[in-house]
Amino acid sequence: MSSWFKRKEKGIQTSTEQKKDTPRGLWYKSPTGKIVEADELAKNFYVSPEDDYHVRIGSKEYFEILFDDNKFRELDAKLTSKDPLKFVDTKKYSERLKAAQQKTGLKDAVRTGVGKSLGKDLVVCCMDFAFIGGSMGSVVGEKISRGIDYSIKKKLPFVMISKSGGARMMEAALSLMQLAKTSAKLAQLADAGIPYISLCTDPTTGGTTASYAMLGDINISEPGALIGFAGPRVVKEATGKELPEGFQTAEFVLEHGFLDFIVHRKDLKKKINLYIDLIQNNPVR
Repeated sequence: MSSWFKRKEKGIQTSTEQKKDTPRGLWYKSPTGKIVEADELAKNFYVSPEDDYHVRIGSKEYFEILFDDNKFRELDAKLTSKDPLKFVDTKKYSERLKAAQQKTGLKDAVRTGVGKSLGKDLVVCCMDFAFIGGSMGSVVGEKISRGIDYSIKKKLPFVMISKSGGARMMEAALSLMQLAKTSAKLAQLADAGIPYISLCTDPTTGGTTASYAMLGDINISEPGALIGFAGPRVVKEATGKELPEGFQTAEFVLEHGFLDFIVHRKDLKKKINLYIDLIQNNPVR
């Protein structure tokens, strides 16, 4: 079961006797204090039914939502990062990569799936925040670029689901190069006349926002998602001003013209395919 179901400090507090007999992850507590059973949460597209809070999910859950019967083929599944800079902070980057892979079961912070969505083939690249904060390193850029190449080759619509803290500092300039690399690939996609839908989820920040996340033919988001370049604290310190209420939420970004729509997760599959049909002038499914 995904790590965000595990009990944290803000979760339900039980006595020692109860803890022995209570399965871990049975309940989820939203930030507003609403409590929901894990099974019910999954059936509700990982959205808390009482307060509509959209829980952070990863590629596994988004693929379940978007692909018909959860059937898809993963591209470049074994592609992994190296440590060309021999980077060390509190630990070696090579050790950090290995620990993240063991903890999450992922090879890196993005996965690419190809499958049918409402009966038509679709390429979906989805980031995973659980893997080093969804940071964008050279493998993330390469897998997104290869996903775009596949879309161009097969003439299939491309969907990018962003969930990232930004560039991966352990890869320094190599990470920053991915901004230009993915943006150039998206220009090729546009030249080929193939639809690109960008979905910004919580959080979409840093170099991700500065590149592919904001380059969609249609840019959409889930309710309440944090979307911005620098975080609110950094912006406040840099400007020396109090920030408006709801600053950098999806609703704020939509109001200021940087998003086209906000889409509830239960409507995600239908809406994405609707936008694709409209762009391609196809009969609406």
